[in-house]
Amino acid sequence: MNVTGSAAEIRLDGLGKQYPNGTVAVAELTLSVPAGQVVTLVGPSGCGKSTILRMINRLVEPTQGKIFLDDEDITRADPVRLRRRIGYAIQDVGLFPHQNVRQNVATVPRLLGWPTRRIDERVEELLDLVGLPPDQYGKRYPHELSGGQRQRVGVARALAADPVVLLMDEPFSAVDPIARARLQEEFLRLQAEVGKTTVFVTHDVDEAVRLGDRIAVLSEGGKLEQYAEPAEILGRPASAFVAEFVGADRGIKRLSVTPISVAKPRPISESAPDDAPSVPAGGMLRDALAALLEGGTGWVAVADHTGTTGMLTLEDIYHAMRSTA
Repeated sequence: MNVTGSAAEIRLDGLGKQYPNGTVAVAELTLSVPAGQVVTLVGPSGCGKSTILRMINRLVEPTQGKIFLDDEDITRADPVRLRRRIGYAIQDVGLFPHQNVRQNVATVPRLLGWPTRRIDERVEELLDLVGLPPDQYGKRYPHELSGGQRQRVGVARALAADPVVLLMDEPFSAVDPIARARLQEEFLRLQAEVGKTTVFVTHDVDEAVRLGDRIAVLSEGGKLEQYAEPAEILGRPASAFVAEFVGADRGIKRLSVTPISVAKPRPISESAPDDAPSVPAGGMLRDALAALLEGGTGWVAVADHTGTTGMLTLEDIYHAMRSTA
């Protein structure tokens, strides 16, 4: 069985939601999410992030515009059938308390009428994939799991029927910071394996920068202020609103999405000490800066699989950041 399955492009064409009392939850929104990429939606409370997500799977019906999966207009599709093609993971997980982990993960495949053997194989694969060995966790009930473990089960359930897209509504915000960081790492590992088209709602700019291939910054009424890769959002905010929202420390955040290779590490001089800290060549400039500041030597060695390949100083990092601004 193929764990990765398929992924579809999502296109929102003039999508909007206005309630009968005249409140505009989402203004006319047009954007596309490339197949296999993660787009994070960020913005202040009440800017329509979750409403956008719920319009995509038709839990909220749009009042204007269209939604496409690849070339298929799903705006008028049967919403129940549609939701069985779309994975959905939410903040409070929503696991069925009377069902064990295996039964929870099997929910959608069971509704789709999959054969029992196929369901069992899929559940085993996914529990392994999210780091919950089925022999150890399969028969546990939600109350027997930690918050982070419940979130992993929720992600496994969302992936169970091999959805063409995955929607995640602040899925990690209800856990403690340590568990959240681990879940983010786990999500990045999973995404590298399954390659799902994902729309991820978060109120945390750091999380959006870390997880998103692209970020959509929204203001009140679902107005799209900027839609770009994290480095561009941080380095070239499109408006005063975006600059203020991503924070005065956006330069520091940008270090975490700028590859070390941008700084073009220089050859190590013969007089350089041997005890300098080292960072992997495939890392980010934030890693290099942190190692440099902790090392006390004034420079940091850059190494790939063949060994040390060069060095960076604080001046090198500064000029690299200036050149990409």
